[in-house]
Amino acid sequence: MKNEKGERPSWAPPVLRGDRLEAGLRTLELDVRRRLDGLLQGNHLGLVPGPGSEPGEARPYQPGDDVRRMDWAVTARTTNPHIRETVADRELETWVVADLSASLDFGTALCEKRDLVVCSVAAVAHLTGGGGNRIGAVVSNGAATTRFPARGGLPHARGLVRKIAETPRAEMGVRGDLAASLEQLRRPPRRRGLAVVVSDFLGGTEWQRPLRALGGRHDLIAIEIVDPRDVDLPEVGTVVLADPETGKQREVHASALLRKEFGAAADAHREEVAAALRRAGAAHLTLRTDSDWIADMVRFVVARKRRWSGGAA
Repeated sequence: MKNEKGERPSWAPPVLRGDRLEAGLRTLELDVRRRLDGLLQGNHLGLVPGPGSEPGEARPYQPGDDVRRMDWAVTARTTNPHIRETVADRELETWVVADLSASLDFGTALCEKRDLVVCSVAAVAHLTGGGGNRIGAVVSNGAATTRFPARGGLPHARGLVRKIAETPRAEMGVRGDLAASLEQLRRPPRRRGLAVVVSDFLGGTEWQRPLRALGGRHDLIAIEIVDPRDVDLPEVGTVVLADPETGKQREVHASALLRKEFGAAADAHREEVAAALRRAGAAHLTLRTDSDWIADMVRFVVARKRRWSGGAA
C-alpha cells in the first residue's frame, strides 16, 4: 500500500529482516516511544495498571462508575458525588507468547505478519516497562520453542525484541503449535501478572483449553495479526494457493463463487476465534498489515482503561 506519490505511509511498520533489521529496530523503537507517548497521556500511559491497592486522588462521579469506590468523605464535604481512584500495583510481570510459525511469514500489504508480531512485542514492552516491572517471552516458529526469562530494564526489553526479530523462519511444511507454547507458559505456574498472546490464530483451535487455563490465572490479552488476503481472495484469475505449514499447494480459479465461499469461511473462522478468546476472558486486539497498528493499539489501550475505571465504554 502506497500513497499517490508511490511512497509508503509514515505509519507503516518498519521492515525487520535481512540487512534492514538494524535500521528497522531503531525506527521501531522511535515510533513506539514517540507515537505511543504522544498519543497516550496521563492515566492512559500504560497497558494494564491493575486496580491497585493504594488510594489515589478523588474525582467527580460519572455515570457508569463503580459505586463501591465512592469517597463519602469528599462527597459530604463538596456536596457532589466523588469516587476515589487507586494507584496501580507495581512490579508487574508480563509474559508474551509470540507465534512465529510459517503462516506469519506472509504479507501482501505494508509488511509481513511476522513484522507486526515484533512490533506488538515492542509496544507491550514499552507500555508495561518501568517501576520494577519485568517481561519475558515464549517464542515458537513451529520447529523450535525458546523461552526468554522475565527481567526488567530497557536493555533487556531491547534485547528481547531483537531476539524475536532474529528468530529463524521455519522450513516449508513445519506446522506451528500454539497450544504447546501456551502450555510452556502455563507450567510451571507463575505469579499472577499479564499474559499476551500474539498470533494469527489460523488453523485449528486446539489452543482454546490452555488459553482458558492461562486466563484463569493471569490478565490476558490476545493480539490477532491479520493480512487482507487472510480474509479476502481478490479477483486474480487462476492462482496457486499454498499452505506454508503443510507444504500443500493447489491451483484454483478465483471465480466469483470461490471468492464468496472463501470470504464466508474466513469470516466464520474469525468469529470462532473471537468467541474462543471471549470464553477465555481475553481482551482481543486485531492488528492488520494494511492499517496503522500504533493507532489501533492506542484505541485498544484507551478503551481498556475506560472499562477498568468503571466508566462507560
